[in-house]
Amino acid sequence: MARYAMLIDLAACVGCAACAAACVLENEVPPGHNRLWIRQRELGTFPDLTVEYRPEQCLHCEHPPCVPVCPTGASHQTEDGLVLVKAERCIACAACIAACPYDARFMNPAGYADKCTFCEHRIARGEDPACVETCPTGCRVFGDLDDPASPLHAWIAAAERVDVLRPEMGTTPKLLYLNTPSKRGLAQQESEVES
Repeated sequence: MARYAMLIDLAACVGCAACAAACVLENEVPPGHNRLWIRQRELGTFPDLTVEYRPEQCLHCEHPPCVPVCPTGASHQTEDGLVLVKAERCIACAACIAACPYDARFMNPAGYADKCTFCEHRIARGEDPACVETCPTGCRVFGDLDDPASPLHAWIAAAERVDVLRPEMGTTPKLLYLNTPSKRGLAQQESEVES
């Protein structure tokens, strides 16, 4: 089985939120809610300031704390590691929402816990998640952690450093962040300088 994950190159993210808009449209996310959002923070001190944009969503943890607390099994993990919610089995107790250390879940107005699914319906068709397909800078890479032929595998192997949110939680997230200037980004900058 595949072990799906997503890598986000923070150096290439411009905070345009095209990924968030694509997610809302693809998954019919109700107004006022988000499965994906962008955090912005300023780095450095004046006058040497930069802005980092960090997209966040469900991390599809290998050890998801949201799954064992679900009394009905609605919150579950698939064989390929996706963490999903069966809406028809959810009793809206919100235990999974409270258990998630990343605030990645919300209560859908239809009466069930909701979150990012890595667009599992698109994966089943052999497509990338909508956020990956839509990103204008290509800062998102999706694939199988165990497949050496996967572009994701190549990016991780070439990375100087890959980070996760709150590693001290021991959840082993599969939403990964590349925190050093990407080779792709550097190559694009060099070609722009040459032309």
